Amino acid sequence: MTFVYLVLAIVAEVIATSALKASMGFTRPLPSLVVVVGYGLAFYLLSLVLRTLPVGVAYAIWAGLGIVLVTLVGIVAFGEKPDLPAVVGISLIVAGVVMLQVFSKMNVH
Repeated sequence: MTFVYLVLAIVAEVIATSALKASMGFTRPLPSLVVVVGYGLAFYLLSLVLRTLPVGVAYAIWAGLGIVLVTLVGIVAFGEKPDLPAVVGISLIVAGVVMLQVFSKMNVH
């Protein structure tokens, strides 16, 4: 269940972050509510993940996949276009997450 919780936490965080942009500085009530509920759910689920995964590994996966997904939402929903340095940087973050998952010997609790 750990990785299910982690995926759900990432999805909740991505939804909350996307709503944060849509809230226009917390001036729009519905997106603002989505931000608060989404981040609350994301942190709760992440706390469940941390019962079994080391915090460094969990946070690396959370941050890496969150960055990629938020970037995709930015492209699709907000018309943002990452330039080459942004794509390279995001790719390096993804490579780091893959390195942790494939090669790290950090033990799961």
